[in-house]
Amino acid sequence: MEIGRVFLRNTYAPHRTQGSPIHLHALASQLHRLPPSCGPVRLVGVDGHAGSGKTTFAARLAEALGGAPVLHLDDIATHEELFAWTGRLLQEVVEPLSRGESAHYRPYDWHARDFGPARALPPTPAIVLEGVGAGRRALRPHLARLLWMELAHEDAWARGRQRDGSAQSEFWEGWVHAERRHFAEDPSKPFADLLVRQFSEGYEVLPGPAETSATELTVTDRDGPAPVC
Repeated sequence: MEIGRVFLRNTYAPHRTQGSPIHLHALASQLHRLPPSCGPVRLVGVDGHAGSGKTTFAARLAEALGGAPVLHLDDIATHEELFAWTGRLLQEVVEPLSRGESAHYRPYDWHARDFGPARALPPTPAIVLEGVGAGRRALRPHLARLLWMELAHEDAWARGRQRDGSAQSEFWEGWVHAERRHFAEDPSKPFADLLVRQFSEGYEVLPGPAETSATELTVTDRDGPAPVC
């Protein structure tokens, strides 16, 4: 295995013919060994362009982390505040967690265009924060690690448009403009600790631009054998 490179086998496609893949649980083990970053919580950010595969990867990572909660930024953003939700997230989620208390937030309903009932988020050992803007400037001090889904914006947006269908075409036009502006003003990728690339057989995780040390990035057999799926 190349130093600083981690191969993650897709738990839904366990067969790989090349290389020596490391199970997703190996990365999870590495994350669990990090010091807490937000009170008692290791807050792990998964950022990237809309349509880049953040939600799927975050769900699999959370499972490998022992069923860690996933906070989707789609539940925090609104039609009127696609990216102007920083203060609300800090107040409702980050600040309580930093005190070791359960956070409470009201997920936004994109169909009803209103907030739903309050949802609790306990200060578990690890929480995955997933969505465009998870690595923004105001959140980075509270993250144990920032992962960036490495997919070009044109490809990611094309996937997203195909996923959502023609009924959401008008929304996507506005979203693309807003996302371009957001990352121009507050980029995440330059500060990512790890880059995640998705392949048909799983994921490849590489050192990110933040130049995290090779010692922290390398996952070895000391993590133990991968559990059988």
